[in-house]
Amino acid sequence: QVQLVESGGGLMQAGGSLRLSCAASGRPLSSYAMGWFRQAPGKEREGVSCITTRNTIINYIDSVKGRFALSRDNAKNTAYLQMNSLNPDDTAVYFCASGWNLSPDMCAAIPRQGRYDYWGQGTQVTVSS
Repeated sequence: QVQLVESGGGLMQAGGSLRLSCAASGRPLSSYAMGWFRQAPGKEREGVSCITTRNTIINYIDSVKGRFALSRDNAKNTAYLQMNSLNPDDTAVYFCASGWNLSPDMCAAIPRQGRYDYWGQGTQVTVSS
């Protein structure tokens, strides 16, 4: 079992930055591919980014490319999502997830949520205009 806890969300003005953290416990995070998802009100949960176990593949959806950066610190058993140049369309609950059997090719394609094994409870990000 892996327990994931997100933190770092909050209220930010457009153009600002936030860094989300995803702290893992139970098993080493290094054994899992990691992903970030978000769910805006009235919308389906969408994959935002994925990183492989060895950090060889990091991919993003087009709407956040160049603005968001996913990283992981295996020594701290924590993954991060640095979000810059935020805009109101980024408003959502953000979730981190870990996947055991995600290949690099799968990660490169931003896997759907069913591919992941463990989830955090989510953290709210609200961007005002």
